[in-house]
Amino acid sequence: MFDAIAPRYDLLNHVLSAGLDRRWRDVAVDALELGDGARVLDLCTGTADLAIATVRRVRNSSVLGVDFAGAMLRLGLNKVRAGGLEQRIRLVRGDAMRIPMPTASCDGATVAFGIRNVADPAVALTELARVLKPGGRLAILEFGQPRFPGLRTCYDWYFRYVLPLIGRLVSKHESAYSYLPASVGTFPPPDKFLQMCETSGFTAARAVPLTFGIVYLYVARR
Repeated sequence: MFDAIAPRYDLLNHVLSAGLDRRWRDVAVDALELGDGARVLDLCTGTADLAIATVRRVRNSSVLGVDFAGAMLRLGLNKVRAGGLEQRIRLVRGDAMRIPMPTASCDGATVAFGIRNVADPAVALTELARVLKPGGRLAILEFGQPRFPGLRTCYDWYFRYVLPLIGRLVSKHESAYSYLPASVGTFPPPDKFLQMCETSGFTAARAVPLTFGIVYLYVARR
């Protein structure tokens, strides 16, 4: 499915989020509080937007981007090359539940709107804890539900009806953007996901609502 929608993926991200996706990524990178020369894992990297944001915001940092979808990675590689970032970003096809990195080998890790697509998010979190150095930080962006009842009703209508229609028209894929609200609906609420993070080896896990709770930033320490 992700290979099929790859050519229109970035466009739809920007359009359907009204451009807020860029801001959300910047906030996630800053939450890692990375130092000069940090080594970062971007899991479920997709077309590498978060990996690119990381190296542009953190001096002398390097990123390994891992994703299961080959077509997404190819588009990401084109962007990396266009930005002259080949020395700082490597993209690898791999499984989020078997991350191709040594234990305690990175200073920070990120996941943007991908953890809910992993077959078993708890396994992926355990793997993220494994590859992070002690004291390293994790930042995860994931969709949520607005906290205000009136806004929640309007957003739910947009998310369930308008977004799938636009996504279907632009991507030419019949089910991909119906899958999005369905997958968000089955993802654990913030308190449950924080418990999952703690069980998987993280401490000081917290959930930060962004844009009225449309998106949550989950931050935790290894």
